[in-house]
Parts: sequence; structure tokens; C-alpha cells
Amino acid sequence: MAVDDRLLTDLRAATMADGAAPYGLIHDAEIAIRDGAIAWVGPRAERPDEFASLPVSPQGGRLVTPGLIDCHTHIVHGGNRAAEFELRLNGASYEEVARAGGGIVSTVQATRAADEAALVASALPRLDALLAEGVTTLEVKSGYGLDRDTELAMLRAARALPRHRPVRVVTSFLGAHAVPADYAGRADAYVDDVCIPTLRAAHAEGLVDAVDGFCEGIAFSPGQIARVFDAACELGLPVKLHAEQLSNLGGARLAASYGALSADHVEYLDEEGVRAMAEAGTVAVVLPGAFYALRETQAPPIAAFREHGVPIALATDCNPGSSPMTSLLLAMNMGCTLFRLTPEEALAGVTRNAARALGLTDCGTIAPGQRADLAVWDVEEPAELAYRIGFNPLHARIFADGAA
Repeated sequence: MAVDDRLLTDLRAATMADGAAPYGLIHDAEIAIRDGAIAWVGPRAERPDEFASLPVSPQGGRLVTPGLIDCHTHIVHGGNRAAEFELRLNGASYEEVARAGGGIVSTVQATRAADEAALVASALPRLDALLAEGVTTLEVKSGYGLDRDTELAMLRAARALPRHRPVRVVTSFLGAHAVPADYAGRADAYVDDVCIPTLRAAHAEGLVDAVDGFCEGIAFSPGQIARVFDAACELGLPVKLHAEQLSNLGGARLAASYGALSADHVEYLDEEGVRAMAEAGTVAVVLPGAFYALRETQAPPIAAFREHGVPIALATDCNPGSSPMTSLLLAMNMGCTLFRLTPEEALAGVTRNAARALGLTDCGTIAPGQRADLAVWDVEEPAELAYRIGFNPLHARIFADGAA
């Protein structure tokens, strides 16, 4: 059931309209909702008469933003990697942990041991934490199965989450996440024998919205990723890529050549890669949680993104190894403090630009025709959403497909 038709009154609307005044902010605003969609938004004095008969829902002068969008998560997985967290604090690098058999591969065992019901059950507390901060849409990746059955189980679990909670889930197939132990030294064979056939099976089952990969020295080469992307293109699926997180292998340029929705992490991205992303319209998804947890020192080229007009999105990268974070508000603060985003850029990064990173056109702003996915905040200014640390000012969450 869609959210009830209503007229939200007595509010300030941060519409996040692209190119509008800061935050697209409208003071003394009203928002008309019909059939689960925004029918009108604007100053109270300009409200059309046709909406006067809608039930009124006063918001007490609060700030209303689009519902938040976490556009890069790995919330479906088994186990945890607290022991590796301790190892890193004792001096081991992320790459050293991975080459010693830890990292992504260590989560594979726990994920393979969990059935679909267990994967859903373990993901729900993480999902609840995100919803409690105003998230209405999130992306969920596979990539901890690295075999046909478990990759499919992860995607089915992700698809099941909206049956348990009022949320919209977009899935990404991440079979090219790591080389499993049984294919050690045979990454090409893994791509051909497991990754691409599993992608085809997942697509046939309707489980995939986009295809992702990890292009890095500890994962897959650009040539191997290209083969996966070729298969995605044959299936009519958009692509995205974990690129330039630990080194510069030209992954973002490769992704841009396929018209990728996004290139994510991108700490080691060079000017050529930025230009390629700008020309392709590829979104840069920055992930300060992983930067923080791994104690990295090279930040993404934010100034170059601004100069070349590359949209910047922001996400939690919630995962058991390098970013065990379930707070998108904290990610906003980290984006500002660690990467020097402005608060407006941070909010755009979890609304308008996050939607673009997922290929979604019906959310991310407050505008007629958009889904009525909204967050109502007890704040004086929009900047407070990125300013505070460890404080959640959410008053209410409105979800287009039902009350939240």
C-alpha cells in the first residue's frame, strides 16, 4: 500500500534540486503527496487549490529532505572480521591481511556456511540501523560467496529484505570480488568457470540490477574485469566498479569506457581517470568509512571532481572487513572532515548523486513525480546532518510504498 495521500505543512524543504539555491531550500514550504509520489512542492503561499482538500500533516517547522540513499553496501554476509581489525591495529596492512588468506576470502567461509534465511536474519539489524537514520533506498552487493550457490543465495537474501522492512533495495552482482582459495593463482579460470556463468544464472532469475567488480592487484586485472563487463553488456545490465582504492590500475577509465554508473573508492585516481569519468557521466562514490578504518592517507581527488563536474556520491560501504559502519550520517561527517566535502555536497552525495550512482531517476530529490521517500529532521539547518557526530536527529521517515 502506498503512503496515504496527504499535505505536509509547516516545514522547510531541502529539495536537493540540481543547480538550485543551496540545498534547494524552500522556507515555509508544503509538500503534496498523492499515490505514493510527490505531486507538488513549494512555498505555502503558492500552493495550488487542487491540494487544499488533502489531509493535512503539520511538521512543526522541521526540515524535510529526500529519503537518504546508501548507494554502496555489503550488508548481506556471514560472520565478522573483528580479529582482522585487531591485526591491522597491530601493524598489518589491508593488502597483507588479504595475501595471508584473510580479508574478503575469510568472510567467504562464514557466508557459504549460512543459508538464505540466516543471511537475511544477520542483515536485518544492520538494515535497521540504516533505516533509523532516514535511509529509504540502499544498494546491496553479493561477492562473499564466490561460488554459484552462495552468490545466488546472497542476491536472494538481498531481494528478500523489502519483505521484512519498508525499504527499496537495488542489487549488484559482485562475483569478481576476490579469487576464492580453490582458484588461487587461476583468476582467469574463476572468471570463466564461475563468475560469468553465475552472473548469467542470477540474471535469468531476476536477481541483478547492476554488475560490479574489484579491480586491484589483490583482486582482478582490468582485462579480467573487462570480460565480466562484456558479459554484463550482453545481458543489458549497467556496470560499476571498485577502482583505484589501493593503487592506480586504470579501473575507473575502464569503467567509464563502458558507461559505468559509478566508480567507487577512487583514492588513487589520476587526472586522466577523472576526465574519463566526466565524459562518461560516471559518478564518483567516495567511501570515507573504509578510508578511516584502513587508516589510509591518500584521499580521493575531490578538487578534480569539482573542476571537471564529476558528481560525487557518498556511502557507508558497510562490510565486515574494511568498513563495519551502519551510519550514513557518520559517513556524511567523515566525508566532510576527512575528504573536505561541504555539508551540501555530503547531503547531495546521499540523495541526488546517490540515486544517480544507482541509475535511479525517481528518487533523490523532492520534486513532482518523484517517489514520496522523505526524511523529517529535528534540526535548525541542513548542515547539522553532517556536523554532528554520533547523534541522530531523525524525527520521522516517510516511505512511498507504505508508512515507515
